[in-house]
Amino acid sequence: METTVSYRALIAFAVAAVMAGTAAAKGTPEEIEKLGKSLTCVGAEKAGTASGVPEYTGKWLGTPPGVQYTPHVGQHPVDPYANEKPLFSITAENMAKYAANLTDGQKGMLTRYPKTFSIPVYPGHRDFRYADFVCASVKSNAQNAVMSADGMGADNAVKGGIPFPFPKSGIELAFNNLFPFRSFTEHTLRDNAYVMQDGSAVFGRADNRSMSLLNSPDQAGKPLEGTMAQGMNAVKLPEREKGGVSVSMEPVNFGKDKRLGWSYDPGTRRVRQIPEYGFDQPMGGGVGAKMTIDSDRLFNGSPERYSWKNLGKKEIFIPANAYKIHANTVKYADLLKPGHATPEFMRYELRRVWVLEATLKQGYRHLYGKRVMFLDEDTGQAVMGDYYDARGTLWQHALINYYYAFDANAWHAGTSFYHDLIGGGYVAYNMFQERPKGPILNKGDMTPAMFTPEATRNAGT
Repeated sequence: METTVSYRALIAFAVAAVMAGTAAAKGTPEEIEKLGKSLTCVGAEKAGTASGVPEYTGKWLGTPPGVQYTPHVGQHPVDPYANEKPLFSITAENMAKYAANLTDGQKGMLTRYPKTFSIPVYPGHRDFRYADFVCASVKSNAQNAVMSADGMGADNAVKGGIPFPFPKSGIELAFNNLFPFRSFTEHTLRDNAYVMQDGSAVFGRADNRSMSLLNSPDQAGKPLEGTMAQGMNAVKLPEREKGGVSVSMEPVNFGKDKRLGWSYDPGTRRVRQIPEYGFDQPMGGGVGAKMTIDSDRLFNGSPERYSWKNLGKKEIFIPANAYKIHANTVKYADLLKPGHATPEFMRYELRRVWVLEATLKQGYRHLYGKRVMFLDEDTGQAVMGDYYDARGTLWQHALINYYYAFDANAWHAGTSFYHDLIGGGYVAYNMFQERPKGPILNKGDMTPAMFTPEATRNAGT
């Protein structure tokens, strides 16, 4: 795939992104009292439902008993539920039966690909939990955190957990998606593919490193301020782009600071600062037609162009416990089929999600006139998103295959898919199945000095 400077820079920038909004109230004493009791320590309901949402057990922290896993070395994910089979599959023929628990994008996929697309539904599990320091940070945020007056940050919040365990407004949900607890260092050699309508694909590859000190255990409980994350992206494929490197710094508050990035061009052997960019600028190359800069992790960057609305909770079939798709036995030729990934590699469960709607403000421009995202109540992270064009027509359906990473004690964003429901084709993003190593998480071998303009030049040469 043809890669541009902005594309190289994007992946580094995508390690962190900030959303904002209007001031909102703290959690009430009654709400806070429920944390760790009827609610999980991050505010999710523990109880299951008769319809199939699993009860929260939180019985495992880190590697489950009986699982052979070596942390911090890049071992591919190991599935603790490998012996399970789907309870049923949702198809174009039976989707009316399950319509209440499907998004518009899922219905669009079933309609567009009636013979090949399906949603395999597995038994639900909520067996993993966060470390105690995460729970402590979330409780502090419940007691103290409010949106900043300028709508560009969270005041009185601390690092180490979502800022708003009791989200009332849409912008609070957006901030939870921005600041979930996840790995604090990550090194992944990742593949990306643009799969065209006929199933043919063009590939790119990049060596990606990111560091988010917000999630380092020794930072938990400290004020949420300064730098959110730093990233480096070194292009390995295609050959003509090999050697291109970018680094980035992402702020916690866009009202005080801006994204900063530098790019090394192997052709000129020069490092230059990357001009300010974001929003709906294309990722570039073959990916650009299907992904915008602010669609990585379903949304990132400044929220200024949208009005944000919390539509409440809903029970939806979402990708969950997505271990199977990330095994080192999965081959891209078997996974990437015309229109969508092979359903047999996917795992969906019925979960409660927060529904977050973003509508383009009058006077602003963006390719997406509306975005609807679905945030897992257990993590605060957006798992699926439906995207509409300026005319209100459903355009894209995107999803992220999350799994609980044993070496991070947190949920990790794995391979994601961005489907074009109008033009056809899709992007498979952040694949590592065929690489010798999976993501190396929380090794703790990164420093801020690794993400400077000087480091960019050194990595490129």
